[in-house]
Amino acid sequence: MKKICNISFILSAVMIFQIYPAFGRSEAFKDNIYELGELKPTDSVVKVKIGDPAPDFTLPSVSGEKVSLSDFKEKKNVVLSFVPAAWTPVCSDQWPGYHLAKSIFEENEAVLLGITTDNVPTLFAWTNQMGNLWFPVLSDFWRHGATADKYGVLRSDGMSERALFAIDKKGIIQYIEVSDINARPKLESLAAALEKMKTPLTPSK
Repeated sequence: MKKICNISFILSAVMIFQIYPAFGRSEAFKDNIYELGELKPTDSVVKVKIGDPAPDFTLPSVSGEKVSLSDFKEKKNVVLSFVPAAWTPVCSDQWPGYHLAKSIFEENEAVLLGITTDNVPTLFAWTNQMGNLWFPVLSDFWRHGATADKYGVLRSDGMSERALFAIDKKGIIQYIEVSDINARPKLESLAAALEKMKTPLTPSK
């Protein structure tokens, strides 16, 4: 029964990314998207591995608060979503997709933290166009890209890779995906990783 539930859960993740329109191409972003062109797929070397303690950080958020990874220790699984740059096509599609997939994170006791090397005013204007995202959006602008560099996803051009890190409640990295910067990562792989990290139910006596 559990296997059937897992397959159903992952299929729902696939459907979410397939059915919503390309947000970066929608009217919401009309004439505001900057075309980067084709970039080198990856341009960094990851400095952490699965099983490592996740490097802690504290970053300012669009909401005006400072958010630390350690805030969630023993409370929530955490997904870090590093994206290269505001106002670019793929990034402007990826985060609205996660916004629609909120239930997938909630069902797996996970919070999502969106991170870019852009400054806070830029991120505020960009995410304001998306509506009220349910997850914190953090600026790794100063010292420039320091958090991305800790994880080994800071590119030589100052942007971060398009990367996902799933961290369990103990602060241990359980999943790493560094995608081709030119393409949106598939949600089903992350959904499957989160399902494995979910706290097992305590058997009733």
